[in-house]
Amino acid sequence: MKKCWAFAGSHFRFVFFMGLVTGIVFLLFGHAFAEYTSTDSSCEACHVHPHSTTSWKLSVHYGNTSGVVVHCVECHLPPDGVRHYTQKAKFGIQDLWGFLFKDKDKLDWEAKSTLEHAKRFTFTESCTHCHQNLFQLDLSQKGVNAHLEYVNDPEGKVCIQCHLDVGHYDPDAIHAQNTGFADIENENKEIYTEPTIINSFEKFTEKIPGSPVSFDMVPIPEGIFTLGSPDKEGFRDNDEGPQRRVKVSNFFMGKIEVSWEEYMVFFSQTSAEGKSETSSSSQDDVDAITGATPPWGAPDQGWGKGKRPAITMTHHAAVVYCQWLSKVTGKKYRLPTEAEWEYACRGGTETPYFFEGRPKDYTKEGFMNKIFGADTSVISRYVVYQGNSPNKTQDPDFVLENPFGLKNMLGNVAEFCSDWYSPDAYNSYPTGNKVALNPRGPSSGKEHVIRGGAYWSDAKDVRSAAREHTEHDAWLVTDPQIPKSIWWYSDSKHVGFRVVCEWDGE
Repeated sequence: MKKCWAFAGSHFRFVFFMGLVTGIVFLLFGHAFAEYTSTDSSCEACHVHPHSTTSWKLSVHYGNTSGVVVHCVECHLPPDGVRHYTQKAKFGIQDLWGFLFKDKDKLDWEAKSTLEHAKRFTFTESCTHCHQNLFQLDLSQKGVNAHLEYVNDPEGKVCIQCHLDVGHYDPDAIHAQNTGFADIENENKEIYTEPTIINSFEKFTEKIPGSPVSFDMVPIPEGIFTLGSPDKEGFRDNDEGPQRRVKVSNFFMGKIEVSWEEYMVFFSQTSAEGKSETSSSSQDDVDAITGATPPWGAPDQGWGKGKRPAITMTHHAAVVYCQWLSKVTGKKYRLPTEAEWEYACRGGTETPYFFEGRPKDYTKEGFMNKIFGADTSVISRYVVYQGNSPNKTQDPDFVLENPFGLKNMLGNVAEFCSDWYSPDAYNSYPTGNKVALNPRGPSSGKEHVIRGGAYWSDAKDVRSAAREHTEHDAWLVTDPQIPKSIWWYSDSKHVGFRVVCEWDGE
C-alpha cells in the first residue's frame, strides 16, 4: 500500500511539474506571440493596401513635435483587458482570412477609409486612453465647443467623426470653413440671360439666368394611385401603411436630382460669407434671399461635383434653393410632397420596384444570397445602391430611367420631401373608395420625410414605398460652430433633393 501511495505521489509530482513547465512555456510563447502580432510590421504583413503605412507615416500620429509614435494596435484595439484580446482574436481571424482568400486588387480601399468603415475598427476608449485631457491649452474655441458637447452627451459620438484623418493622413481633408467651395469656372461658356418659357405641358430644359447651367424637367401627368405598401410586401415597415388611394395633379419634376453644378449657381449668387448663420430672408427681391454660408470642410466628400447630386445641405437650405429658383425663373419651384414623390417614382406600377424583381431576390440580408450571391443585373440597371456603388454617389448616366423618364428615384441619394414626418401619416387620409387629393402630410412636426434609398442602401431599403426621415440634431453632431449651421449637415452625406415645378395650365 505504501508503495502505491509513493507511486501515486511521484506520479502527481511529475504531472504537476510537467503541467507547470507547459504552462510557463505556453505563457512565454503566448506573450511573445501577442507581442509580435501587435507590432506594426506584423500588421503590415496582412494589411497590404498601398496607402495604409504611407498615410500613417504622414499623419500626426507618426510625425509630430513630441516625437511620440502611435502604433497600429493603439488605435485599432481596445487599450487593455479581456476585450483587448477578444477583439484581437476576432480581427486577426478576419485579416488572415482576407489575406489568404481575397484578391487585394479587387478590394475597395477608398470605401474602407470612410468613417462608416473606420468606426468598426477604431475605439473611442483607445483615443481617450492617450488623450486624457480634452481641453489642452492650445485647443481652439471651436474645439472646446465640440469637446464640451462630447463630454456632456457622449452617446452615439466617436472621436473619429471629427478626427478621421489623424491616424491616416488625408490631403483632401479640410478642417476649416471652405470659402472657395463655390468657385465656378464659366470661361468660354454661354451665359443664359433669360429662363425657359413654357406654354404647354411638355418636357423642357430650364435655363438658370446669369449662369451656363440648365437642367431637364419632365411632365408628370395627373393620376390616381395607391400610396404605401401592402401588408405582405417583403421587408415592409409599419410606417408604410395603411395603403390609401391618392390623386395628384399635373406637375413637372426634375429628371435628375439637383446637381452640384445647379446648386453652385445658387450658392455663388446668394452666399452669405461673413453673415450670421441664422440669417435668411423671405423677401420678394431675389437679391434679398440670403443663401448658405461657406461650408465646413468639403461637402462633396472629394467625390467630384458636376452632375453628381448635391449633398449635405439641410432641409432648410433645399427649401431656400427652391425659393431662389422660383425667383430667378418666374416659375413655382418647390420640394415634392411625399405623395407626388411616390407617384412619380412608381410610374404607374404597384410592385415593390418599378422594375421586375422582389426585395428578397436582391437583398444581402437573405441567407442564400449571402452564400451564393444574387442575380442583381436588373436592379443594377436602375438603382445606384450598395450592390453596385463604390460607396459614393454616381453621375446620372450610371442608371436607366423609370417609366416616367426620371433617373435615380430609388438610389444614389435619398431625397427631401416637403411633408413633416409621422409614422402614421396615412391614417389621416380618406378610407375605402374615397380619394385624397394632393395630400401634404401633417401640419407640423419635428423631422421631414425623405424618400428613395442611397448609394449605401441595401436592396430592401430602395423599394418604392420605403420611408425615412431627417435626423436634424444627429446630422449636426460634429459641426463645431455655435450656433450650428442652418445650411449644411456635418454628419449626413446620403441625402439630396429633387425639385418639382407647379403647372397652372389646362
